[in-house]
Amino acid sequence: MARGSTRPTSRDVARVAGVSQAAVSLVMGDKWRGRVSETTAERVRRAAHDLGYRPNLAARNLRLGRTRTVLLVVPALTTEFFAGVYTGAARVAAEHGFGVVLYPSPEGIGPARDPFASAQAALDGVIASSMAADALTAIRGDQLPLVMLDSDPESSTGTATVNLDIADGVRQVADHLLALGHRRFLHLAADVASWTFEVRARELAARLDTVPGTELRTTRAPISIEDARTATEAALTVPGPRPTALVCDDDKLAAGAYKALRRLGLRIPEDLSVTGLDDLALATAIDPELTTVRLDAELFGERGMRALLDVLDGRAPQGGDIPVQLIVRGSTAPPR
Repeated sequence: MARGSTRPTSRDVARVAGVSQAAVSLVMGDKWRGRVSETTAERVRRAAHDLGYRPNLAARNLRLGRTRTVLLVVPALTTEFFAGVYTGAARVAAEHGFGVVLYPSPEGIGPARDPFASAQAALDGVIASSMAADALTAIRGDQLPLVMLDSDPESSTGTATVNLDIADGVRQVADHLLALGHRRFLHLAADVASWTFEVRARELAARLDTVPGTELRTTRAPISIEDARTATEAALTVPGPRPTALVCDDDKLAAGAYKALRRLGLRIPEDLSVTGLDDLALATAIDPELTTVRLDAELFGERGMRALLDVLDGRAPQGGDIPVQLIVRGSTAPPR
């Protein structure tokens, strides 16, 4: 068939590939696994490419009752972490003919207005961070196929959960500081009601409890540099022995702690070791560079989208938490 004469159809692809139209539909709809062979699927894809064939997604979506649109619900986009989550989710979605709409819930303002007259009619499913639960409730996203990120698998409202191994990340931080000889700790905890931050506090306390002679104090702050500075200054000016290690729930809190320590005339890491969690660009912009836990935000988004696709197709999503890695830089050293 000459290109440009008439639009190629699935029947044309089937004829060139030597298969049935049903096989073409399975392959082009990414439903072929377990139904046709890899060799047949490749033959169909090659024929479709050579003919310039593109499936009529609008007609297929109408037939299947799908919009092929997914909502990603995240907290306010104040760091690049959730931008990475979106990038990963959108990449996998595009591979399967889906689009992703981003729905941020600004901190301190509350959820934005529902962008859809009817979420159930406009969306096939939702991927949501547990940190944005208010926004999820506002659009009744929990009434759709739902994958929760950073959420307790035992009590999640979602059909599936996808988590980073935050508990192991906190253990890596604690083990690193303990090995350096630290025994007096201050935890700068995020003042956010979310399971992921509960895990950080619980795991840090549990790990330090296994080592005799350790002390742990906790102070809380909203996730902002100025709030972290204020909270850190207050925590370090109370009477009593000063901590030698400051464990921060994320890198923005650590940046605020840096400001507080400099105002108090304390040096990092000579007077106080500091750790973060996220490994944002900020971690290498501050001096000394921050010891922190690297979280693969794009992989997180990819796994979330793949889990939702599995749910929509009636398959069990991949299990297991996503590994994380401690990145040791100049902000930690043995206590003086």
